[in-house]
Amino acid sequence: MTPRIHLHVLASGSKGNAAVVEGPGGLVLVDCGISRRALLERAGQLGLDMGRVTTVLLTHEHSDHVGGLTVFCNHFDGELVTTAGTAAARGYLSALPFTLIGHSDTFEAAGMLVEVFPTSHDVADPVGFRFSTDDDALGYCTDTGGLGAEALERLSGVRILALESNHDERMLAGGPYPAYLKQRVAGPTGHLSNAQATRALGSLVTENTETVVAMHLSQENNRPSVCVRTLAEAVGAVPVQGEDGRPEARTPDGGLSICCAAQDWPLSVW
Repeated sequence: MTPRIHLHVLASGSKGNAAVVEGPGGLVLVDCGISRRALLERAGQLGLDMGRVTTVLLTHEHSDHVGGLTVFCNHFDGELVTTAGTAAARGYLSALPFTLIGHSDTFEAAGMLVEVFPTSHDVADPVGFRFSTDDDALGYCTDTGGLGAEALERLSGVRILALESNHDERMLAGGPYPAYLKQRVAGPTGHLSNAQATRALGSLVTENTETVVAMHLSQENNRPSVCVRTLAEAVGAVPVQGEDGRPEARTPDGGLSICCAAQDWPLSVW
């Protein structure tokens, strides 16, 4: 069976986020938190033609997810999609012509069915997405302090799982953040830790799952090697050195791999 959905992470972290989900009918841009110039440069490194973007989806309104959207839209005439809460949360967003969705809606984009689910973050109405065709599926979930029943259902059994693994709990506790920020990050409307993501993999990973991509790693409170090693324990994978030098892990049969998205290095998952 030939995969029909692919993930291209252009940036993932607290300084800016943008990812492209490639479907049989074009490209979907998920969040636009980096400059148009950086977006196009990184897309070019991955061989992506951003002129094929049919739809832009926003997960929430934090600037590291929407900061580059206004300039991008000056050169884009496709569909903008987000929740009403996100669209109204910032003045420059409310001026854009969004198609509004609820946090349990389904719709079509780039030849894929997109299923929306609520996440838990300290913003107006944050969401994650499941993208699917008849024979392929991808789950995308970052910036959430927990995974509710609807999120777990939508993310289960996808071939590619892009899941937040923001911080190592001990590194956060002993790190430089002030107490209020540590509480925010670790709280129920903050960010998933390595340990939380690890526990979730026990129910999300099935025989259909080929790749887990750890998303939104903290530069201060996490390390790719620590994250990969922790997640690997949940699925019986063994840490290995990736071809590009980045930490990875694979199960002994090679059927499942774990890798990390990064702030500055684009990544494609086929």
